[in-house]
Amino acid sequence: MGSKSTNPLELGRSLPVPNVQELAQSDDQIPERYYRPEADVDPVASIDEDELPVIDLMKLLNPELIDKDELFRLGSACREWGFFQLINHGIPEEVIEKTKDDIKKFFKLPLKEKEAIKQIPGHIQGYGQVFVHSEEQKLDWADVLILNIQPSQNRDMRFWPTNPTTFRDTLDTYTLKIGKVVDCLYGLMAEDLGVDLQDMLNIFRDQIQSVRINYYPPCKQANKVLGLSPHSDGIALTVLLQANDVHALQIKKNDKWLLVKPKPSALIINIGDMMEIMTNGKYKSIEHRAIINIEERLSIATFHLPSIDVLLRPFPGLVNSNGELYKTISAKEYTREYFAGKLNGKNALESMKLRK
Repeated sequence: MGSKSTNPLELGRSLPVPNVQELAQSDDQIPERYYRPEADVDPVASIDEDELPVIDLMKLLNPELIDKDELFRLGSACREWGFFQLINHGIPEEVIEKTKDDIKKFFKLPLKEKEAIKQIPGHIQGYGQVFVHSEEQKLDWADVLILNIQPSQNRDMRFWPTNPTTFRDTLDTYTLKIGKVVDCLYGLMAEDLGVDLQDMLNIFRDQIQSVRINYYPPCKQANKVLGLSPHSDGIALTVLLQANDVHALQIKKNDKWLLVKPKPSALIINIGDMMEIMTNGKYKSIEHRAIINIEERLSIATFHLPSIDVLLRPFPGLVNSNGELYKTISAKEYTREYFAGKLNGKNALESMKLRK
């Protein structure tokens, strides 16, 4: 078991909490720990389907279609939004649909069967919840399944569902294809930033990949709870796939929450804290959260970060006269600090800023 300690998602731990899917099926009042008055008072603005930048990967990769304007749009999205929708990403529709289907089937299993792969003390992989550090802490209205994917020695198969029987192969296929899309994005981002491609590839050569599969139960008082507390992601890049058509992801822009409505089959990509550090603040990690609806919502977030031994510091050429904006820290230490606190806006990244 000693080797498990090097897994980034085992650098933290989380207290056990009640199963929200079961709570949602009762007629009782929302337990006090889930009551989030801010969910109903924060200013929310509507967002048109096309307002969130839409990037066409085919236009960026196909030699016959290469579009410099599309590269500009990608860079602008990373700088101004920290989020974008990716279309024509090349992942076959049948892979997407099979992934959605198997996720839905897993969360429909009886609680006893899901709890056969529940988290154990000292581990974050498995079925349960994360970022719970005290018995008084406010809780998110969600159940999650966390799994390490790459490198393959980080996998702990005790926590990988065997029902549905295709789940493991489906997840393996999906995450492999997502990893290839992310590798393409790294290259395109290097071009946009003027960063040496080899420098970018070296950082992510042995990158870590993990997934957080989310089940947000319906709630009769949906405006009184939150599915996912406001936070920025503590990694480099996140790829989100919605498994059904219920919209709940909100991003914070100009102090307002904007509801994201993904295009069919689009992937939602967002910049994480580590990428903000490595670009010296040129690319922005953005605060986001998930609200709750009167219908259930499912999604799968795939996280990517450098090997835990990599030092997070700006790429050469991205440091201007203001110098480096963040402390130099290893991916391992940043991950540990990120998991040591509850989700709370961009607090983890703010603590890395150099005050000048």
